[in-house]
Amino acid sequence: MSIPMSSPDITAAEIAAVNQVLQTSYLSIGPQIVAFEQAMARYVGLPHAIGVNSGTSGLHLCCIATEARDGDLVITTPFSFIASANSILYERAIPIFVDVDPVTGNIDPQLVAEAVHDLMRGGAAATRWLPRRHGSIGTLKAIMPVHAFGQPADMDPINTVAAEYGLYVIEDACEAIGSTYKGRMAGTLSDAAVFAFYPNKQMTTGEGGMIVTPHDEWATLFRSLRNQGRDVFDAWLNHTRLGYNYRLDELSAALGVVQLSRIEELIARRSQVAAWYHEQLADLELVECPQLSPHTTRMSWFVYVVRILPPANRNTVMQRLAAAGIPSRPYFTPIHLQPFYQERFGYERGDFPITERLGDVSLALPFSSVMSEAQVSEVVERLRAALAA
Repeated sequence: MSIPMSSPDITAAEIAAVNQVLQTSYLSIGPQIVAFEQAMARYVGLPHAIGVNSGTSGLHLCCIATEARDGDLVITTPFSFIASANSILYERAIPIFVDVDPVTGNIDPQLVAEAVHDLMRGGAAATRWLPRRHGSIGTLKAIMPVHAFGQPADMDPINTVAAEYGLYVIEDACEAIGSTYKGRMAGTLSDAAVFAFYPNKQMTTGEGGMIVTPHDEWATLFRSLRNQGRDVFDAWLNHTRLGYNYRLDELSAALGVVQLSRIEELIARRSQVAAWYHEQLADLELVECPQLSPHTTRMSWFVYVVRILPPANRNTVMQRLAAAGIPSRPYFTPIHLQPFYQERFGYERGDFPITERLGDVSLALPFSSVMSEAQVSEVVERLRAALAA
């Protein structure tokens, strides 16, 4: 049985929508991006949605909006896809890593509060949080929690400490469209949030992302920045500010319109696949299934990540699965242990022990909304054999 790591869920409706765009003269900056943005704004219940060509682009534009510049500080997590921290570096600001909750893998709000208090106080207290090599230090500007694997971070205490010190909060919700936190939609819990639509996400536009925000002025800024710095009143070759070519094209937007209309179906299908995994893995003592926090009132499953417990070795299990024809992935390799971050900032193993433990034992199994129960059973059978060996 051939089982891919992930698969997009594409129907005839998506194909027809893309073909229809190909029969028009609008392949960029046309009616589909407008329709996609309006539909997304309605879905999350915010006034503004701004389409961009990737989640990474969206996070970068959000960092610009916070006015984080050379040496300024943004608190985030080392247990994430690298784009969250990279987007801070694009503005020459410094990501300040805070360790994570051992159950969810999301940023620890108590540690966030400690970091904010110490960094705002400055002096010796601040050095606890700074990397070994950091250069000139500016001002703490923002907090960027990441909703790892689709589960929302604990946002209320993060927002409380941010409000106390006048900090911006940016949600990296790239993996969490449709999830809810205490009944509130992920992506609506901050100054701005970003969703991403890579083919392994809950919904896809091929490549692409969407910024959502309640702030009128930020929405105007994002629309300008994604379009080479043009303001709405600018002529074609007039540019008010430094901008970027971060536009989402019409073909991708048309795909997004249809995918978003199916989002509840796509989330439900992924929930069913997760439930099959839960049920079939329940008796494996060396496998820990994902656990949901009480504040997660709906989980929109992005990936299904288990933990391979000692004395089993995650890498050995992964190799045995590959030999049996089953793909799997380590999720995540901690950002602070990536070669660039170690060289740039002097990070070492031991700096963030919970993140490192999760990085050592976490394993993403094949997962998508088009997986069958038989495919899940095949994966579990091969995993069981790998552990027994």
